[in-house]
Amino acid sequence: MVSAPGKVIVYGEHAVVYGKAAIAAALSLRSYLLVTPLPKTSRTLTLNFPDIGLNHSWDIDSLPWTMFSKPGKKRYYFDTVERLDKELLEAVKPLVAVIPGKVQQGAASAFLYLYLMLGSKHAPASIYALRSTIPIGAGLGSSASISVCLSTALQLQMGTLATPFEGMLSNETQLQLKRINNWSFVGEMCIHGNPSGVDNTVATGGRAVLFKRTDYSLPPEVIHLRNFPELPLLLVNTKQPRRTAEQLAIVRNMLNAHPEITQSMLDTIDRITAEAHDVISDPDFTSFAESPSLARLGELIRINHGLLVSLGVSHPKLERIRELIDHTGIGWTKLTGAGGGGCSITLLKPKVKANILEELDSKLRMEGFEKYQTTLGGDGVGVLWPATVGDAETEITQEMFLEAEGVEGVEALAGVGAIGKGIRGWRFWREWVAESSDFCLH
Repeated sequence: MVSAPGKVIVYGEHAVVYGKAAIAAALSLRSYLLVTPLPKTSRTLTLNFPDIGLNHSWDIDSLPWTMFSKPGKKRYYFDTVERLDKELLEAVKPLVAVIPGKVQQGAASAFLYLYLMLGSKHAPASIYALRSTIPIGAGLGSSASISVCLSTALQLQMGTLATPFEGMLSNETQLQLKRINNWSFVGEMCIHGNPSGVDNTVATGGRAVLFKRTDYSLPPEVIHLRNFPELPLLLVNTKQPRRTAEQLAIVRNMLNAHPEITQSMLDTIDRITAEAHDVISDPDFTSFAESPSLARLGELIRINHGLLVSLGVSHPKLERIRELIDHTGIGWTKLTGAGGGGCSITLLKPKVKANILEELDSKLRMEGFEKYQTTLGGDGVGVLWPATVGDAETEITQEMFLEAEGVEGVEALAGVGAIGKGIRGWRFWREWVAESSDFCLH
């Protein structure tokens, strides 16, 4: 089993479109992929993703291996792929055409493209079962999390990736992460066409990244923030559908109508991101109670939200959530991502009383919102191999995994909190990166 986190943009959304910096961080909400090999007599490949209603099988021998093996077409696990091959995409299209739904077809295309590139016609038949605790379509990087899971699992299965172990050298750790990230970006291209690469980078390495893209003909500059602390976070889903393109157009129209004022707001958001980066990078940073550092991050979140409201990308439901949370005084709230719906994040103050959170949860549910109590800046991609639970090392079967009920059921069965870390638990490549090293991806 492999697992990778979702992500939120903490500071800098919308300004990042205009060449400013932004900070994105990993969520403790995660996707999980269970790989179960089948007997040698079977030649079927199955992708089962019940959260989006996808369950489809292919005959391994009927896949377009010849097309993917042609000279100039074949890519290997150590290659960096910056664009998709149109002919190979066309070869995959008929295999997913019978699957209903664009989201489902996108997931299946990413899976098959990666399988045909990284896999082998002689590999054992397997079932790939996916479960996600990340709200889908809410701007939280669910597709990138899935792509990272697929990239990692296929490379582990083919023997081209080593599982992390204590003592793994820093340069080897970073090479493994780079290969995972490179191929997860290929999966993201299959789903989104022209992704930034930020979501899969966060899902691969965890913690947080500072990213900036001044030239859209080039990949963004992405710096891994290895000292980003784990912080308690309240995530609330408005369940209000929104289109990113519409929200981007709102800011673009503001910039055309009020260029100096709007540019000043975008510049201020950039300064907010820079100050947050300075706070986090300070060796004396602490998230403990009464910490001025935590309060500064919270104030920057509040100011950032106010500017996004002024840019016109909030929504009455986001403002209602902020009103309910502000009334409790438990933390600092802002929208995350494109806005116009989607989700809000609240950086929680220390020692929030349980009864206050329970009362808030009741009010949010009554108004149709969905609350997740998570953490920010946690682990990136991890592996549980063998996929077993408990002292008796009971195997996690497909039935157990698929029948786990909701977010709580999946986490109780396979989550890090339930199983733990270490030799018999979840292992993460980032745990053994030397403290002196920087993990920068371009």
